[in-house]
Order: sequence, then structure tokens, then C-alpha cells
Amino acid sequence: MKKINGVAAAAGIAISKVYELETPDLSYEKTKATDPEHEINRLDNALHASIEELEKIKEHTRNTIGEDHAEIFSAHLLILNDPELIDPMKEKIKEESFIAEAALEEVSTSFINLFENMDNEYMRERAADIRDVTQRVLAHLLEVQFPDPALIDEEVIVIANDLTPSDTAQLNREFVKGFATDIGGRTSHSAIMARSLEIPAVVGTSVITETVQAGDIVIVDGLEGNVIINPDEATLSEYREKQAKYEQQKQEWAKLKNEKTYSADGVQVELAANIGTPDDIEGVLNNGGEAVGLYRTEFLYMGKSSLPSEEEQYEAYKSVLEQMDGKAVVVRTLDIGGDKELSYLDLPKEMNPFLGFRAIRFCLENEDVFRPQLRALLRASVHGNLKIMFPMIATLEEFRAAKALLLEEKESLKNEGIAVSDDIEVGIMVEIPSTAVLARQFAKEVDFFSIGTNDLIQYTMAADRMNEQVSYLYQPYHPAILNLVNNVIEAAHSEGKWVGMCGEMAGDPIAIPILLGLGLDEFSMSATSILPARTQIKNLSKEEMASYKEQLLNMGTDEEVVEFIKEKTNM
Repeated sequence: MKKINGVAAAAGIAISKVYELETPDLSYEKTKATDPEHEINRLDNALHASIEELEKIKEHTRNTIGEDHAEIFSAHLLILNDPELIDPMKEKIKEESFIAEAALEEVSTSFINLFENMDNEYMRERAADIRDVTQRVLAHLLEVQFPDPALIDEEVIVIANDLTPSDTAQLNREFVKGFATDIGGRTSHSAIMARSLEIPAVVGTSVITETVQAGDIVIVDGLEGNVIINPDEATLSEYREKQAKYEQQKQEWAKLKNEKTYSADGVQVELAANIGTPDDIEGVLNNGGEAVGLYRTEFLYMGKSSLPSEEEQYEAYKSVLEQMDGKAVVVRTLDIGGDKELSYLDLPKEMNPFLGFRAIRFCLENEDVFRPQLRALLRASVHGNLKIMFPMIATLEEFRAAKALLLEEKESLKNEGIAVSDDIEVGIMVEIPSTAVLARQFAKEVDFFSIGTNDLIQYTMAADRMNEQVSYLYQPYHPAILNLVNNVIEAAHSEGKWVGMCGEMAGDPIAIPILLGLGLDEFSMSATSILPARTQIKNLSKEEMASYKEQLLNMGTDEEVVEFIKEKTNM
């Protein structure tokens, strides 16, 4: 028996035998092209064949999983039709005598490296999309058969180096009970689709493919992020019991789907979801989301060859607001720049992009980009309950400047005879320590705060969580962080304003009791975390959690906080 640790990507317990999904050999000899026109024709034919396959997979996905997941393959099809990607390949063939395979590999690798080096996990996972579609094209160039997961016809657990979105879309949940991979993260499309299919998954194990063999029995623990290979009878029995308890727990969660969120002593809070596109709303509603606490609008700008038009943006915002049917939608204005590059914008290369020219700093200097977004948001406001949030605010002057532009555009639209809601709250993300420290002054001018803990923790601890050598300093429960969060909440409440949190901390079972005690009003998290969080809050007394506040704020270490909370909540 052997146990391997990874990342819990989709909850649940699966027990079955191994099915190894092997990537075909896509190696080739790098020679010079003798006939560039022939190579371009080969590339065009491979692209065409790949597009035909993806159209079929998209249709299959629409019929089996749903329209929102089928849109993943719309994005893949856009990649294969993107002149920003395809034209440089053809130029390398014409001007540098590259064969089609080498041109495809060189250009796609540069794009993959660009995305993988971004600090945003979602954007890093988009590198997997480019890798998926370009490997398919390469397979056609080499006339190599791609694996077909749709042919699996017995109960198995799929083991692979990585599962592409197209692999995952073809999994038949009747037979595929779970999967485990060497690489990947919670925000990869395959992980997101696994959660929708309710297939337990563990990713990022590093060594699973080299550790298992065909015929091995494995347990995939998508709750803890473990894979157990060839378990003994006692372990099998333990996990079958854990599996049954989890299924029972899911039934309990489902009962709370249409309920409001109350603590054990009757205090109401709001559980919201973080989204990236209008397609995510189905998952929000299916998981009992009471609001959208963070709509990341930058994804409207990514994967394109030019800025989205005002009309495109209006339609996206309108769609989200209408689908939420009066429930609050907090839209974050464009958070781009620094580490999140757009190929069509001439953004400066920076020594430290995390502390650089990004988000509101970029928008205030580029009104031609910012104003159309503000207009689109204002126009969409009549279709629902819109709240606008400015990111990366460090000073009151920045907030005032951004709000002034918003009010200018509102006045302009009214003069044009275009309807705009008069009930739009305007707030800020608190992700910079200076803003958290100065929260009392900000609270007099903003309508709400939303605490972005992912960046707030990094800036406060001066530690990049993606840097393995200092990632130990990424400590959500550190008393320094808790004191900043408490300062923001107290400042807002003193002015009658509300406070949300849209970082990963908001859905963390250890953090939830702390945040409830500190008085957080809105918890915004991934949609699949909502029902577990509602169940947890239902069993917590806010009054009791609040009684621990001073003890927690005066502790010295992250570990002390965790031990205290576990003891008090019987975790």
C-alpha cells in the first residue's frame, strides 16, 4: 500500500482499478522545410481536422454536461482560428524554413510560457488550453491517433499525466469513477468539469503515472487530496465508510440549496460566488449562491486580438445581471497589467509587476480603455442589482478619480437618453495594506468593501505564494492578517457600510468561524464551496465566535490561531 499527496480538485471518494490514459508519442525530427507552401498546406489541413474534431466534442459536451461547459470548446476553437497564434506559425515556415511541426511548437510554446508565468492561477491554467489544442494539431501533422476516453466501458479510475478539457468532456461518469493526474490545479478546466460531472479528482500529484500500473486498485480521495495505491482491507473498509458518509453529507447540503444563510444563533450572512464569465452563473444558482461577490471582468479581454467593444461588454454584464434575477452582482472593473498581459496593448515590462502598473492604476491612465467599460456597466445596471468595485486601490485620490469618471459617464448616458440605475453601490477591493490601515477614512466615501485576501496576504507578509522558498509565509490566519481584516470590518460598520471577502480565505473551513466572529457580512467563494460553508455556519454561534475575537487578534502565530479554532469548533 502506498499513499500519494496531491491537490483535491473535485470532492468525493472513488475506489476502482487503474486505467492508464497515455499521451501518444509526438516527437519528430526537426528538419528544414524544402517546400514552404506544402508545409503551410499541411498546417492548414491539421488545423481543419482539429477544428472538425473539436466541433464534435463540443456538441457531445453540450448534450452530456451542458451548454456552459461546451463553451470551453468555443474558446478552443477561437484559439485555432486566432491570427495572433496562426500567422506567426506561417511566417516561421515562409521566412525561416520551419517545418509545420516546428512552427506550431515554437509559437505555441511562447504563448504557453507567457500564460504560465502569470501570477493569476486561472490564467496559468489557460496555458493548458493552448497546449491541449496545439497537441491535437501536432497529432494530426504526425498522423498519430489521439487517445479516446469515450471508449472506456468498465468501472475504472483514470490515471494520466494530465487530462485535457477534451479528455474530461468525453469521460462517461457511469464508468469513470474518478481520476488522478501528475499535473494540474483546482482551476484547470478539467478540474472544473470534474466537479460538474461529480467525478472525484486529485491533480498535481507529480508521480502518479510512474507509481501505478494497469490493474492496480486505487482510492482517489478528492476530499483530502490523496491517492492510495493497492490499499489493504482495513483501509478499503475505512474509505468505503468515508464514501458513504460523504454521500449522506451531500444529501444534507442539497436540502440547504434554497435556504438563506443563518448562524446557529440566528445571525444572517450572505454566501456569494466568484465568477469569471456569464457561463458560470448556472453553477452559482445550482449551488445555492445568494449573490455574485466577484465578477472578474478581465476574462472578457483575454484571448482576443483587440479590446472588447462596449456592446460586447454590455451584453456580458446584462447576461449575468438578468440570470441572477435581482440578486446582487459585484463587478470588479478591469484588473489587467503587470503580470497579466494583453498582446494587443503595449504594456511596460516591469521589474516587479505585482507592485506595478496594473488594475486601477492602468485604467486611470488609459481612459480610452476604462470609459467604455464604465459605460457598459452603467447601461447594464437597469437589468439587475449591480454593484461596481474598483481593484487595487491604494489611496483615496485613486478612488475619487475612478468614481469621478464613473459619474461623468453616468451623466453622459443620461444626456443621451440612455437609462441608468440610480441605485448602484460603488466600492473597492481591499488588497493593499495601506487601504486596510486607512479603512476608517475610506469607509466615509465608499459604499462597501470587499477584502481580496489573496493579494492582501502576499503584500502584508512580503511573500509570493507561488515562490516555493517563501510560500510558507502565505498565512491566511496570521494575526497580522486578522487584525487588518478586523480593522476593515470595524471601520465599515462604524459608517453603516457592509464588508465582503472574495479571496480564497472566504470559503476556508478554518477561516469561516474566525470571519463570522469578526462580523464579515458577505463570504464570496467558488460555487461548489457554498453549500458546505452554509452547513458549517448553520452549526456555528456568531456570539460564541465573537467572544474569541480579542484572544485571536492578540495571538502571535498562525499555528496558534489554527489550533485554537480547531479546539473550539471540534474540527
